[in-house]
Amino acid sequence: MRITKYTHSCVRLEHDGVVLVIDPGTWSEPRALVGADAVLVSHEHTDHIDVLRLAGLGVPVFAPEGAALPNLAPLPVTRVRPGERFTAAGLDITAVGGRHATIHAGQPDCPNLGYVVADTLYHPGDSLVPPDQPVRTLLVPAQASWLKLTEAIDFAVGVGAPEVLPIHDAQLNERGLASVNGWFGETVAGYRYLAPGETR
Repeated sequence: MRITKYTHSCVRLEHDGVVLVIDPGTWSEPRALVGADAVLVSHEHTDHIDVLRLAGLGVPVFAPEGAALPNLAPLPVTRVRPGERFTAAGLDITAVGGRHATIHAGQPDCPNLGYVVADTLYHPGDSLVPPDQPVRTLLVPAQASWLKLTEAIDFAVGVGAPEVLPIHDAQLNERGLASVNGWFGETVAGYRYLAPGETR
């Protein structure tokens, strides 16, 4: 599976001629969606979904049941429940989790799903809920208002994927990114940083 990282949490997956994009938010590059066959959205925050861009795209969009998406444009959305298995862009998907990580005491959260794609790759959205199965590639949140670096490292170590790629990193400046990459690199086997637009 070819993986291309775009800004923040947006990831483009290409496999056997199909394209699946996860979390193309307002911070990610429009080119991530070129030729997309389907889109997975982990939750309703705009750094993970650009409703107008997806409405213009016209491909199936899968989002958590209960997510409050703006009624700005018609979206071909299929609502997904935690634990549900479904097919998107010809790939088997399993929905994991259910709620966004707590941001700060008492702040409201929202529905959040992580997605296991083709039993090999896991994108957790804005949570640290581990998948119920081993995966080859983990996309680990690197920085967020709801996240401590030690929690992200413990999550990555606990999942134990042979390959770990960071997401959710757009608010890091160069020094912050170097620090985060240093800590992950020293403590998480298989960690590799992909710059926006870089493919592996």
